[in-house]
Amino acid sequence: MDKRTILVVVLIQLLLLAACAGEPEIVEVTRVVEQEVPATVEVTRVVTETAVIEVPVEVTRLVEVEVVVTMTPDPTETAAAEATATPDGSNYTVQSGDTLPLIASKTGANANDILEANNLTAGTSLVVGQELFIPEWDGVERVAETTSTPAATATSPPVSTAELVTHGPNLFPNPSFEGDWYFHQFNELQIPVGWQVVTDEGPNTLTPGSGGNFLRPEIRVIPESDLPPAERSLFIFDGMKTVKAFKGGAPTSFSLFTDVTLQPGTYRLTVRFFSDVVAGYQGGQKQFATDSLAGEVRLIHNNGGTDWQGTQIGQRNTRTYDFTVTQTSTVRLGASFRNRYIMDNNGWFIDHWSLQELTVP
Repeated sequence: MDKRTILVVVLIQLLLLAACAGEPEIVEVTRVVEQEVPATVEVTRVVTETAVIEVPVEVTRLVEVEVVVTMTPDPTETAAAEATATPDGSNYTVQSGDTLPLIASKTGANANDILEANNLTAGTSLVVGQELFIPEWDGVERVAETTSTPAATATSPPVSTAELVTHGPNLFPNPSFEGDWYFHQFNELQIPVGWQVVTDEGPNTLTPGSGGNFLRPEIRVIPESDLPPAERSLFIFDGMKTVKAFKGGAPTSFSLFTDVTLQPGTYRLTVRFFSDVVAGYQGGQKQFATDSLAGEVRLIHNNGGTDWQGTQIGQRNTRTYDFTVTQTSTVRLGASFRNRYIMDNNGWFIDHWSLQELTVP
């Protein structure tokens, strides 16, 4: 037997001996490990999502429609309504010296219309303080007189201004007296630039009247800040200043005017003022004079203009005067103010005058 065979036999024997040695003992060993071991964990995330689902919806749109219904009125009802309707207009307070023709002239109304509106007859006497309803009157007093401008002695047919309206700029210099001022002769006469003043210091021969002599008033250009807050809206018609003329304990008379060069045409002079004629004071409150002649005004047009007329004392007043210029010339325009009685205060606040051309609309 060769060496290779002997070696194979030996190996086989060894294997047989190992197999016959018996079954091995199985030992269960448990090892406790206190070490943190990273572990991979699969996580399922729950997310809430809002789903927008477009669903076609039929919409009915509501639209407001204005419906105009035209109805044919009953002729009988229309006639009755017209018969009872009150015409538009304003009330006029009868002043001393007023007559029906004068009131018609002041308001531009027809005298017969005034009688009819107030259930009066031509023989009815008017009483100072009486209220009259003036149909289609806007509440602004006016003067219907007209004159020719080139010469005071010349005359021309009256100008009808019923169909005319004011047009264009205010032709007065410093019309609301907002500009500078100057002293005229005396330091108590403070006159707006562009204007002139004349005072009457002669005898007061007016009847009725307090007699004596007219005394020169004090005239000032007053800023809003120098007026009591409660009275600013009464005394200032436009802007931030007003002209104040006043004198206590004596009658007074003065004129404020300017000269303006005008082209041919028809014009309207408008004068605004507050008649501050105070008979006395009671508890610090003004007691205004009750006689309209206590404060009178007339409008100046060259050497003519209007007659003297009483004013609404303690109130704003507006007066107008229409005239025609037939050739280019310089025209004197303004207003005169007078107080015939002795009062605690014969005062005026003067503001916002205008001169405008009248044209057909």
